[in-house]
Amino acid sequence: MKKIALFLLTMMICGITSAQFAGGMFGQRQEPLPEGYKPASTNTFLAQYPAVNAQTRQAIFKVVAPHADNVALDLAGKKYSMTKDEKGVWTCTSDPQVVGFHYYAILIDSVPVMDRNTNSYFGSNWQSSGIEIPEGPEGDYYRFNKDIPHGHVRSLYYWSEINGMERHCNVYVPAEYESNPDKKYPVMYLLHGWGEDENGWSNQGHMANIMDGLIHAGKAVPMIVVMDCGDIKTNSDVRKASTNDVTQIYIKDLMPFIERTFRTKNDRQNRAMAGLSRGGFQTTMTVFANLDKFAWMGTFSGFFSRPGDNITEAFNGVFKDPAAFDKQMNLLFISTGTEERTPKEAVDALKAHGIKNIVYHESQGTAHEWLTWRRALNEFAPLLFK
Repeated sequence: MKKIALFLLTMMICGITSAQFAGGMFGQRQEPLPEGYKPASTNTFLAQYPAVNAQTRQAIFKVVAPHADNVALDLAGKKYSMTKDEKGVWTCTSDPQVVGFHYYAILIDSVPVMDRNTNSYFGSNWQSSGIEIPEGPEGDYYRFNKDIPHGHVRSLYYWSEINGMERHCNVYVPAEYESNPDKKYPVMYLLHGWGEDENGWSNQGHMANIMDGLIHAGKAVPMIVVMDCGDIKTNSDVRKASTNDVTQIYIKDLMPFIERTFRTKNDRQNRAMAGLSRGGFQTTMTVFANLDKFAWMGTFSGFFSRPGDNITEAFNGVFKDPAAFDKQMNLLFISTGTEERTPKEAVDALKAHGIKNIVYHESQGTAHEWLTWRRALNEFAPLLFK
């Protein structure tokens, strides 16, 4: 009798557990997606929506919020009202979007929240939802290629005397790094923009896929890429750092850590720095103040100068003597999207002034967004250390 009771109890527990697992993981039977739509590559495991149509570049979003009075989608600067069905599922279809990565939020009764169906991405100073509107084969350079060797992105912490606490950085080493124990490598320091963090280039930017492809094809020399935080953070014990100038941390704390931890070439000809948006500005502030340490630099949507400014007086007069600048700086790479504020006037002024070691790049059809910066990195990295 005891064996029968134990058996029945076991079967009941298994049944409850199975039902909970099915409900929690799989939910109700999924209906087929509309023709032409596929789950977005940025979705969480098993999530059908958001669903993207690669041809029309539209996306369908669904949110389960049976007790909400109003639900809306906030995507690419536009708010879409969502429609509720009898099961409490809210739905909307977006306008055609520009290809690439876009942050978005769900507004439930005017409160912005993440969509639980997508992975989270740190942007605009909070964990955001994101969606990738896919390019065609032209986007293969930032996709994972199973047929080539891949480098590693290492997550590391280092102590910053200036910050007064530990700081986090990500470091990419090329695929050959472990198999060449006697070889030293040049280093590119790669900065994120405002409201994002040191994980942005790895997650939203697909930096490792880009570098793997360039190095394997022989377009870029094997290099180490360092991605640090562009902010000076605090904790419950450290409420204020000794300075609000993060460039001091890059020079005095980060660089020494990298050079004693990795096999690096430690001279200016083998150091580069680049950054997007605010990171581009931080690049100019760091490099122009330390021309004895860097010979290569790039700004992606981040070369900030006001129209009409005298270019010879910008950045404390670093461009005043064109010949001297070209002797010190092997490359000043300035990139932008065609749909954002352009620095072309400043670039033309620099060229007219006599600066020769300058390359200007435009990403066609993109604005202040990750596809602009993926394209910029893909053009910039092959020019380095040659």
